[in-house]
Amino acid sequence: MNFIISETQKAILELYQEEVAESVINIQETRKEFEGQATIVVFPITKISKKSPEQTANEIGEYLVEHVENVTKFNVVKGFLNLSIAESYFLNQFNEEILAADFGVFPSNGKKVMVEYSSPNTNKPLHLGHVRNNLLGYSVSELLKAYGYDVVKVNLVNDRGIHICKSMLAWQKWGNGETPESSGLKGDHLVGKYYVIFDKEYKKEIEALKLEGQTEDEAKKNAPLIKAAQQMLLAWEHGDEAVVSLWKTMNEWVYAGFHVTYKNLGVDFDKFYYESNTYLLGKGTVDEGLAKGVFFKKEDGSVWIDLTADGLDQKLVLRADGTSVYITQDLGTAEMKHDDFNMDESIYVVGNEQDYHFKVLFLILEKLGKSWAKGLYHLSYGMVDLPNGKMKSREGTVVDADELIESMITTAREKTEELGKTNDFPEADKEELYKNIGLGALKYFLLKVEPKKRLLFNPAESIDFQGNTGPFIQYTHARIKSLLSKAGYQSEIGKPESGDLLPVELEMILQLAKYPSEIAIAAKAYSPASLANYLYELAKLFNKFYHDVPPIVKTEAGETKQFRLNLSKKTADIINSGMLILGITSPERM
Repeated sequence: MNFIISETQKAILELYQEEVAESVINIQETRKEFEGQATIVVFPITKISKKSPEQTANEIGEYLVEHVENVTKFNVVKGFLNLSIAESYFLNQFNEEILAADFGVFPSNGKKVMVEYSSPNTNKPLHLGHVRNNLLGYSVSELLKAYGYDVVKVNLVNDRGIHICKSMLAWQKWGNGETPESSGLKGDHLVGKYYVIFDKEYKKEIEALKLEGQTEDEAKKNAPLIKAAQQMLLAWEHGDEAVVSLWKTMNEWVYAGFHVTYKNLGVDFDKFYYESNTYLLGKGTVDEGLAKGVFFKKEDGSVWIDLTADGLDQKLVLRADGTSVYITQDLGTAEMKHDDFNMDESIYVVGNEQDYHFKVLFLILEKLGKSWAKGLYHLSYGMVDLPNGKMKSREGTVVDADELIESMITTAREKTEELGKTNDFPEADKEELYKNIGLGALKYFLLKVEPKKRLLFNPAESIDFQGNTGPFIQYTHARIKSLLSKAGYQSEIGKPESGDLLPVELEMILQLAKYPSEIAIAAKAYSPASLANYLYELAKLFNKFYHDVPPIVKTEAGETKQFRLNLSKKTADIINSGMLILGITSPERM
């Protein structure tokens, strides 16, 4: 309803002899308890009118009704001017804009954005926390694509370090040559099994040393297993052939396992980066920072940056022995990624425990004069809890991603079969449907909450065919497809040009009209949550429409029937495209 802004500008010029910018005109959707569809917030305009909000609103309202064909009446509630818009305007908007094939499609904005997500460790399988990360990274990527960006999805794999050596050492000691093939375990699960074994055996050694009189800290440092793992890491860094060969073998097992999980989750990547290739990066950046006076060297030879003036602290960027720390390699990797893709923006999807790290990283890059540093963004997200408490990977009580996916599909199968609606489905179609419902439930539940919020995931609550859930929205889509099929719907031919709209039909047009702006809002916030909740509101409203209007299939052919079928078809289209942005498939039948 952009015409209201331009017409209100004309009203202000005519009434108060002053030109105002578009930004002064604040238009909102009229609250349900008041008559009208568009509301102008009058308070900012009173500075120009030099009159009370009520008098200003009445004067502007009278001008708009008199001069603007599509404004039929108005009412004033305190400093809010509620406008009633002609039904013909909405019907025309529906026919000409909303029904267009390119409705909600944004042209390319010429900008490139990188989204880095997943970033797993190669010592264990993916868990529920990774699931939130992957789904968030994928859906934000799809959102930005929908909003006109050229998107590059990357995955920086943490494939080196002491944690990897722990799995390797445990497999050497207790593995007896076990492989994914011989054990029947997915590769990532097999490697994760030895990570857990290492931790159990390490704890035993710590307890034994404590009984000999060592403190907890001493025992942790002196336990033979941790010393052996540290030696193995040194051997790897020096290129020891046997160690590197074992490292490659076990990592390949893990990647094969990850590939299956990623495929089942429906996420993908354009490029993989590996820490084993990037961990030495950043030393050149340190030299550059020293030359520019951004970093300083302490007496022991270590290199630091002082960020106390920025409200942070001093940060080590290179150890005294010349080895790098995490921030060093992140500085180098950021530069390498920018050199590779020359993107305008770069989004890191990483949990909120790393908030401080990214503040420091981005600030250092700015101080080094990297012009692209302004385009860096940390998409921070909260932990995922289950009703029975937090996950702990080292103790082997992690909520495994593969098991979670399988249990969601099983629950979807049980709940759907209880309803008895798939009895005539071919077996292969049933399995595909259960997978779509189970994963739809999981994805929607994790994405409908703002990323920054900590999340309590309740699997049973997520698979419900009523309420704010993925299956409810999927079921609404299937219901519309069934309706269109029964009605023999062909196309949007015969768009009605006039007619009295029922209140729920007008509400449907208003809700459908929001779709492009909902994509824009969600994309700008890097948050799929608002789009998810918009789709729920749309599905809920369609079900109200479906129950409030006479049965569409039985309605006599004519303009009214065609309009209602067009309304239904467009609702299905928007649910389908919006859910795909969330990574969710909307079945044709349920």
